[in-house]
Amino acid sequence: MKILISNDDGYLAPGINALADQLASIAEIVVVAPDSNRSGSSNSLTLDRPLRMVKAANGFYSINGTPTDCVHIALTGMLEEKPDMVVSGINQGQNMGDDTLYSGTVAAATEGYLFGIPAIAFSQVDHGWLYLDAAARAAKDFVMRRLDQLHRPFLLNVNIPNLPYEKLQRVVPTHLGKRHESEPVIKTHDPHGNEIFWIGPAGKAKDAGEGTDFHAVANGCISVTPLQIDLTHITQLERLRQALA
Repeated sequence: MKILISNDDGYLAPGINALADQLASIAEIVVVAPDSNRSGSSNSLTLDRPLRMVKAANGFYSINGTPTDCVHIALTGMLEEKPDMVVSGINQGQNMGDDTLYSGTVAAATEGYLFGIPAIAFSQVDHGWLYLDAAARAAKDFVMRRLDQLHRPFLLNVNIPNLPYEKLQRVVPTHLGKRHESEPVIKTHDPHGNEIFWIGPAGKAKDAGEGTDFHAVANGCISVTPLQIDLTHITQLERLRQALA
């Protein structure tokens, strides 16, 4: 099996190194990741400048672009043949609910999915890399699972609690929860007196009921949410047809 690995925390992040170490024991891997932290970059492509790829001492490839750039370049200008899977992560911090729309981690996996390749995004729920080795082992376990019953390609968003390996509970299929609106921006001034803004923290969970990703990880379970790209509001589409008739 051949696996392309990427992330949004950058090629030096502990998460991608731990994930690569684990997956290298079960597959032929290639790591192509941003040269710096690109969290929150979503599915953006860099179109206003050329991009440069550099091979690091550890064999990883870094690109001065977004996670989507990395996977796109790997699949269209680097690899001689498509990998069997694209895996993104392990991200420092959860990607659940509305977070998935902003996540560069999920975006890297999404780019693989758009090329017809099964893809998985892995995230640890809390920041700080606590029990990262356990999360990496759990990620390898998941990649090794038989997912033959899923339609291919598939796009899976996996969130792993920061717990010791032996305390991680079962893997739970979930749907995305819902957050409250984000906290207000933080206003301040630069040294020249100009007003500047910091994006505020994400809001608290609004829908964290049973069956959601929030509920699963709160109970020590690994959350797995199948994602799709078609954003069409089917019910609204029918209403629109009626309104325009």
